[in-house]
Amino acid sequence: MAEQNIEAKLKNLLKQEKIQLWNPPFTDDSNEPGLQHMQELAQRFAPLVGLAESEVGGALESIRAQAVKRGKGNKTYRETCVATLELLLPRDNKGDPRKKNYLESRLDVCVQQVMDRIGEEYGLKSIKLILNGKTLSADQRLEEQGVKNHSKVMVLKVSDAERKRQTAEEEKKKNQNESLQRTQKGFQILSERDGSEDPETTPFLEIADQKGNPLKIPHNEKKALILAMGFHEKGRSLMKRKQYDNALCHLLQADEQFGRCGSGLLGSVDNYAVLQLDIVWCYRALEALSCLDDGRVRLQRAEDCFLTCYGEQQQRLLMIKGNTGREEVLFLRLYLLQSLLSYIEGNDAQARHQLHKVESLYGRLCLDSEKMAQLMALGFSDREARLGLRACQGDLQEAAIHITNRRQEREELKQRERVKRRRRMEGISALRELGFSRRDAARALHQADGDGDRAYAILLDSAQAAQATNNNTEAAVSPEKVEQLLYLGFEQAESEAALRLTDGDVQSATQLLLGGQGLVSPPPPPLPSSSSSSSSPEEPSTSSESAEDSELVSEVLEDISRHEEDYLDLTLDEESELIATMKSYLSRGPAHLV
Repeated sequence: MAEQNIEAKLKNLLKQEKIQLWNPPFTDDSNEPGLQHMQELAQRFAPLVGLAESEVGGALESIRAQAVKRGKGNKTYRETCVATLELLLPRDNKGDPRKKNYLESRLDVCVQQVMDRIGEEYGLKSIKLILNGKTLSADQRLEEQGVKNHSKVMVLKVSDAERKRQTAEEEKKKNQNESLQRTQKGFQILSERDGSEDPETTPFLEIADQKGNPLKIPHNEKKALILAMGFHEKGRSLMKRKQYDNALCHLLQADEQFGRCGSGLLGSVDNYAVLQLDIVWCYRALEALSCLDDGRVRLQRAEDCFLTCYGEQQQRLLMIKGNTGREEVLFLRLYLLQSLLSYIEGNDAQARHQLHKVESLYGRLCLDSEKMAQLMALGFSDREARLGLRACQGDLQEAAIHITNRRQEREELKQRERVKRRRRMEGISALRELGFSRRDAARALHQADGDGDRAYAILLDSAQAAQATNNNTEAAVSPEKVEQLLYLGFEQAESEAALRLTDGDVQSATQLLLGGQGLVSPPPPPLPSSSSSSSSPEEPSTSSESAEDSELVSEVLEDISRHEEDYLDLTLDEESELIATMKSYLSRGPAHLV
């Protein structure tokens, strides 16, 4: 980081003075340095950055050489399609830390071919290549995995023990997409549930505000939000296990789903801001410094989102929750990452300013082990103890009361949800007795905010509209056409519904039935008259799932924390290490900056 810090400072000075080191008089026709002019520049810049002239001269030459190399690489790529890749070699293979290592290659070759060349040239037996925090698959081409001209590729040595697992690891990487797909499908199933199933046996996801109260959200946005939060939870679970590369894949999927939600919705929940922090935290853990531009944008996005969600000076959060102590860990991480990026960009003053804010927060959030032990002796979990003490600024008695109140609030909320869902089930049963399908009854009740009379009116209007449509399309549903579909193995009600939807086109109706595996919902049956005593036959629940679907749901639910404030429960161990590292770098003198 120190070398990048020096170069960033010098690049800023060069930019301010509009100096182009790759042009004369700093670079001659043979691409060699103009020694006299480079030395004069080093003498002039050394006092400006507070460093020794020799160090400034070396850093300037490194910048000049990189610029010349980049220019030559651009010309080569334009003329021959041969890209120049910068290799970040393992520490014991780097030699001179200022020397850059490059590899020229076409981008339409397999990664394995490049790995073989690197291994032969640098005497490395087993390696893997990392680009932007992701391991490149050996059997895929460079261009397929985002490698471009001038990409920085990290080369990691594989130990003997790891080499034995390499085959399994490659298989695991191939299955990473399958993991993403399984996560998405599991949360899609959950996002389609309407909360009408038995709460004791069927998991259901609800979008809630910061107090745990359900939010009313348009169906499409709710579906995207559940998928986004599902991918986020999976990513956080992987982060806890230090599997940062796989975690990053899931977090970026979450970011994509959040992009499908309205900005108003993102401003009402802090999940989006927390996701941005988690992505940049993964960049840091993976030393993916080539992602710094993206990291800067994401941290600004997180800060803006916190401002919208929590209010100026966190007043809105204070009104909602009564305290801000627990959320302060998020600001600690935000300021710490901002300090790190400022330092790498050469802005030491800003890095120190942000680090000062971090240390102030850390002093308040670092907990007394004795108080933690006393709360846990009362039967509270370590998570409850941490969150309680931070919420109450370390006051032991207040923390115990706070934790007890939070437990009671959560239990009351759960009880209200149980009552709400049971009433909903009773309403669905009543509407089904009137001849409506379970799915239509559930949707009507949702639309009517649980009011059974309004739901009945909605269903009645829908049935009458469907009846009118049926009268206009009877010609399309001729017995002969229905018979053809029955001969193909489809059910009569589904066949008639498909023919109505396709204006009697048998071929289109067949494709429709095949595309939905034969599951085309027929319109609701006619309403029974008030004098009718007959009941409609029992309809199997449309919410029932296959064994595979149930397995998927169980799999994704394993990664969802049972505690709604799990994302605030940071031990601050990793943060403490990074704080110490930052203090070490910012306190170094010029002679130590190597």
